[in-house]
Amino acid sequence: MAPCVHCKISAADVLVLGAIQILIGVFHVFMWYFLLILYMGQTKGTFGTYEPVTHKAGCALWGIVFIISGIVLTRVASHPSQRLATCALVMSIFCIITTVVAAAFTALELSKFHPVSYRNYGQAKLGREVSRILLFSNSLEFATALMYCICGHAGSNRDHEDDFTEQAESAL
Repeated sequence: MAPCVHCKISAADVLVLGAIQILIGVFHVFMWYFLLILYMGQTKGTFGTYEPVTHKAGCALWGIVFIISGIVLTRVASHPSQRLATCALVMSIFCIITTVVAAAFTALELSKFHPVSYRNYGQAKLGREVSRILLFSNSLEFATALMYCICGHAGSNRDHEDDFTEQAESAL
């Protein structure tokens, strides 16, 4: 496969990174749906229901951003252009920001546990375990997006510097 325009990794590597981002995004969306069903089944008890900040903010639903970024990456691999490479870089940076915010919300959720009704305790514990899994997958998404940002565009500045050097030398 031909390498991407202005990229230092092959199109096959970009395709794999895009597929990984799509899979992680689909996993997050399915986990959001699972948490939605899980928390909707709670009954109001003496101590109330368990409503974590990650569920209220829909952090798992932010997996849609990962899916869109993965689609853009696979598009860059199949039809390389400067515009698509820039869009993929912006989407990867947005994925990094999204994963950092989601990880912060998840860490905030896991740092404290308010008492809930004994009927809702099992659902709350299961929801917290799902949040731990999502925290791990957020780190995977962070690494995937960061890898594309660093490896995919590491040499693009050097290419422009070489162009400027050639122009300066030809002017002399």
